[in-house]
Amino acid sequence: QVQVVESGGGLVQPGGSLRLSCAGSGIINGLYTMGWFRQAPGTQRELVASITSGDSINYDDSVKGRFTISRDKGKSTVYLQMNTLKPEDTAVYYCNLEDSRASYWGKGTLVTVSS
Repeated sequence: QVQVVESGGGLVQPGGSLRLSCAGSGIINGLYTMGWFRQAPGTQRELVASITSGDSINYDDSVKGRFTISRDKGKSTVYLQMNTLKPEDTAVYYCNLEDSRASYWGKGTLVTVSS
């Protein structure tokens, strides 16, 4: 069973920064993609950024130039550096790990951007 655990959320002022971490554990089957999604109240969960085993990276347009996704190779750990945060970035951020068998989700970490 694969487990995914996020950390690093919190309250930050507009223009500030936060770094989220996500650790995957268990038996991960073959190549896999890890990504960050977010869900604000009353909205659908949306992709923020993702990175494949081959280091192919994808960002949502709303975060390009402000957020950076990275990973520790061999550790199934992924990070999301979030800079120049805006109130509209407020959401629960979920980490996802998808291997050849299934898609696994963490429980989420809350990011609140407010003055």
